[in-house]
Amino acid sequence: MTRQEIIDYCLTCPAAYEDYPFDDITGPAAWTVMRHGINKKSFALIYVRNGKLCVNLKCDPLEADFLRQAFEGVTPAYHMNKEHWNTVTVGSDVQEVEIKRQIGNSYDLIKPKRRTIK
Repeated sequence: MTRQEIIDYCLTCPAAYEDYPFDDITGPAAWTVMRHGINKKSFALIYVRNGKLCVNLKCDPLEADFLRQAFEGVTPAYHMNKEHWNTVTVGSDVQEVEIKRQIGNSYDLIKPKRRTIK
């Protein structure tokens, strides 16, 4: 997957939008942050580190540990909370379908929760 393909996939999530909070530029050196439009929480941070495309994704702590053991390309998140976030290196042993699944899970963890009316 390319950076743009990851961004485009993230934009298929309801109310998702693209943000660049750390830079005034939107080029290959910038961190792209994908957020939910209502609560502004981030669910994917896309960047290049050591020449490799990476994406940080929120994850349930038990699943995060499992994924780190299952894939060489999944590590504790760079520059994030290591318990709740993973870094996925694109082009590693993590297939595109698995990256998309993890993006969906990350989005589900941050999206606003529905309130029940009693």
